[in-house]
Amino acid sequence: MQPEVYRHTFANGMTLLAERMEHVRSAALNFLVPAGCIHDPSDRLGLGAVLADLITRGAGKRDSRELTLALDNLGLDRSESVGLMHTRFWGATVARNLPAALDLYADILRRPHLPDDEIDAVKALALQDLAGLEDEPRSKVLVELRKHSYPTPLSNDHRGTVEGIERLTADGIRQQYRRLYQPAGLILSVAGNIEWQPLLDRVGQLFGDWTGTADTTYTLGPNPTNRAHLTKDLEQTQIGVVYDSVPIGHADYYDALGAVNVLSGNMSSRLFTEVREKEGLCYSVWATYQTLKDRARVVCYAGSRNERAQRTLDVLLRELRRLPDGVEPDEVQRVQAGLKSSLIMQQESTAGRALSLASDWYHLGRVRSFDEIRAAIDGLTPQSIGEHMRRCPPRDFTIVTLGPKPLVG
Repeated sequence: MQPEVYRHTFANGMTLLAERMEHVRSAALNFLVPAGCIHDPSDRLGLGAVLADLITRGAGKRDSRELTLALDNLGLDRSESVGLMHTRFWGATVARNLPAALDLYADILRRPHLPDDEIDAVKALALQDLAGLEDEPRSKVLVELRKHSYPTPLSNDHRGTVEGIERLTADGIRQQYRRLYQPAGLILSVAGNIEWQPLLDRVGQLFGDWTGTADTTYTLGPNPTNRAHLTKDLEQTQIGVVYDSVPIGHADYYDALGAVNVLSGNMSSRLFTEVREKEGLCYSVWATYQTLKDRARVVCYAGSRNERAQRTLDVLLRELRRLPDGVEPDEVQRVQAGLKSSLIMQQESTAGRALSLASDWYHLGRVRSFDEIRAAIDGLTPQSIGEHMRRCPPRDFTIVTLGPKPLVG
């Protein structure tokens, strides 16, 4: 039987989604707050990440240590993360502790202390995170790749910049909180061994009287250049390639996803086979699909020894350009098996289901059923993927490299 997904949008614009999973004893909650790094002011990049850390350092009647103890005493596996569009607060615990966890998150989201005496420590941690990027060349090239793939502020990285973090003040942080942490547009998704009506009542008590609308307006800057090289004396050259795809709501979405999984996803995929196994050009090579509401990209990465870097890029681009020539039935079968495995594992995870509920609601305005997704995966064929790739061939590549010498591509 297909699990029922419950939904309620409160008068203040906050949406609650829930799915009951009777076979588990846990429950996961997932808040998507429209406070992503896209809203960081251009001169204070990193503000969203600092705010997400600071917001859990005391809330309601509890100071920072008391709040941490209260969360830990519930056995809550939790995290806070800043994406482009949202700041995500996630937690999972035994189902009986869910009401108490919701109480704590109501304080965190509605009544944070944002203490002055913690700001310097939070900024110092943010600067350490940013400095660590210099020791992670793969992450660094991918950050730079995004800057050349999207106009500002879609190109923002949650880590921000040294200058932006150093400019942050207590007043500016609080102003950003008041601007973005509002109920209208906020999504709370819950999955696990829950009862809908008690959950609805509890969330209504905790959040129903909260009012306000977040200021989520932004203006796109000009399109960036699609080539860049960062010179650095490394033993390996880092290569990033991006090209346009179709977003999740598009009729070709599943064919686009299938094509990416033909490229990358297992040890039989084209990039692994052609770039790594046949030619021994690099150890790490992959492609992944990334979507926003109105646009999507395929992001490719390879890390290769300097003397083999140009050949690595050449073969990578060759495989991308070869996709419109068609895919084989056995490739589609492997893609279907991999996508179904991921889907089944997601269905069995309360955290995965909570995230999927919120993601679907944000991107599509509805929640896809397991049967719908499975039918779409079953419907993939060499013909459908090939036709999609001929309509939307990989082209107009954005290429960013990091290493001693630039490459030609």
